[in-house]
Formats: sequence, C-alpha cells, structure tokens
Amino acid sequence: MTTTLTPRRPRPPAQPATLRARRLPAYAAPVIAVAALLLAAALVYGAGIGGPVLVVVVGALLYLAGLFVAANAVEGRRSARNRTWSALIHSAFVLAVLPLASVVWTLVSKGSERLDANFFGTSMNNIGARDANGGAYHAIVGTLQQVGIATLITVPLGVLCAIYIVEYGRGRFAFTIRFFVDVMTGIPSIVTGLFVLAFWVLIVSPWFNDGRPGFSGFAAALALSVLMLPTVVRSTEEMLRLVPAPLREGAYALGVPKWKTILRVVLPTALPGIVTGIMLAVARAAGETAPVLLVAGGGAAINFNPFENNQSSLALFVYQQAGEASKYSPARAWTAALTLVALVLVLTVAAKLLARRNRLGR
Repeated sequence: MTTTLTPRRPRPPAQPATLRARRLPAYAAPVIAVAALLLAAALVYGAGIGGPVLVVVVGALLYLAGLFVAANAVEGRRSARNRTWSALIHSAFVLAVLPLASVVWTLVSKGSERLDANFFGTSMNNIGARDANGGAYHAIVGTLQQVGIATLITVPLGVLCAIYIVEYGRGRFAFTIRFFVDVMTGIPSIVTGLFVLAFWVLIVSPWFNDGRPGFSGFAAALALSVLMLPTVVRSTEEMLRLVPAPLREGAYALGVPKWKTILRVVLPTALPGIVTGIMLAVARAAGETAPVLLVAGGGAAINFNPFENNQSSLALFVYQQAGEASKYSPARAWTAALTLVALVLVLTVAAKLLARRNRLGR
C-alpha cells in the first residue's frame, strides 16, 4: 500500500505591520510661534512693562510651553519632550546669533556714512571741530604696523613655547611655564601698557633718544605682544596635543629625527588650528586701546616710522572720536570701527586660505 504525500503550499509572506504614529502637522509650529508672539505682545504692551526685547523673550517661553502642550496631546509625552528640547536648542542658537547680527547691522548702517576716499586717504592733522573732512589713514597705518610687529614677535615665541611644553617639557619647569602662561591670560591690557611704559619708554628709550623718553609704535607693539603671547601659546599647545600619536610613532619608526617629525608632521597637521589661535590673538591686539594710549600716545598726523614719535591706531581713533565735541566725530568713529572689523576679517580669511593651501600642497 503506497501513500502519496502532497507537498504543502507555501504560505504567503506575512505583511509587515506598518507603524503609524500621530504627528503634528507641519504648520503647527509656525502657528504656535505666531500665536505666542501675539499673546506676548498683548501681555507686555498691555501691562506697559517692556518693549520688543521682552516681547521676544516672553514669546519664546510661551512658544515652548504651547509646543509642549500640543505635542503632548497629539504625539505623546516622549515626542513632546523631544520637540521641546529641539525648539529650545534652536531658540538658543537664534538668541546667540541675534546680538552678532545686531552688531554687524549697526556697524554697517552707521559706519557706511564716511566710507569715502577722504576718510581712507587723509589724517586728522589740522582738522578742527567744525571740519567735516578728516580720516583715519594715520590710524590704519599705525594699526597695521603695531599689530604686524607684535605678530612677528609673538608667533615664533608662542609656537616654540608650545612645542617645548608638548614635545619636550617634563617636570617642574614645564609646569611653571604653563602656570605663568595661564596667569598672563587674565592680565588686564592696561597693566601690560604700564609695564611697557615703566620698562621700555622710561628706561630703555632714553638710550636711543638723547636721554629723553619717547612714545613710539614699537612700544605699543611690545605691549600688544604681551597680550597676544598667552593666547598663541595655549591655542598652539591644544592643537599640538590633538595630533594623533601614531603619526609621530610612524615617523620615529622610519628613523626620522624628533625635530624633523615636529617640523614636517606635527606642525602641518596642527596648522589650521594654530592659525585660528594666532588670528584670535591678532583680533584682540587690534582692538586694544589702553596700551596704545599709554605708550604710543596717539596722534593726528601720519607717522610711518614705528620707532619714533607718537602713533595712533584704529581702536584709539574710535575712542578719541567718540569723545570729541563735534557733530562729525560719531560718523568717523563708526566708520573706523567698521574698518577695524573688516580689516580683522580680511586678515583672518587670508590666513585661513593660506594655511589651507599649504596643507593641500603637502
């Protein structure tokens, strides 16, 4: 007796269950934001307790509360938390960008009044309170010379100091250097100006000036270099520490000396970060007023010699024009401030492009 086995037909594959969760519509967040701003404006202006800034702050708080309530009712508590924290992060970003955008808009709107050839081609020499002309050519020259000399002094010292701390420094001496660099980071700028005034202007400069102390742009560059040094050292040190150890070990395994490894491997790898730290120091130095006022004295005439006579800078020019009793001075101050920001921006972009080109070339 034979039995025949009929093969079973395969079952059709089970269809995967689709997980569909309720979600807020795309227009919900903008509607809640507009409603929150309107309600905040009604509360603030109705009570007479503030202005637009308070309206934005209260509106942001009402928006976060409204978004959480709406998301909690539609999507659930977990999704509501996620939406609320995401909105809080985005709001913090907007609040951080708003002051920067306000500063840029104020500089451009008020500083564009004197963006002319006269401002960039003349100085304040023989310019009275009733004269509408006069420019910042002497201040631009002083800023470029003082910051340039300070950079030439600071960058080699700062980079070499950071290389010693990271690559060679061991023990108490390296700890002492790092400690004093940290202390120098918090020194007020006027203290560095007083130090250079007491040492260079009153003691050293009389040797080169027939026994008479004299102000100069070089003295201002020395004061600025003291301010720049800790920033360059600390930023370079952190960038060198971020270079992976296998890069150094690979070079050592090939028999490359340590100094050549630092020069050809470590420094090129850390170069973008080092350039960023240097430009931060340059930006700080370019905006300092007190050291230049103490040791360079300022001046209304053009001085191309940084080693003799008084010299001005853009930051000092802004300070002086802001205090002048003339209706034309505020426009000069705003244009000089805009020029200073643009100058630092151009130098930063140029340094970044140069560092990127050198890195790609290697």
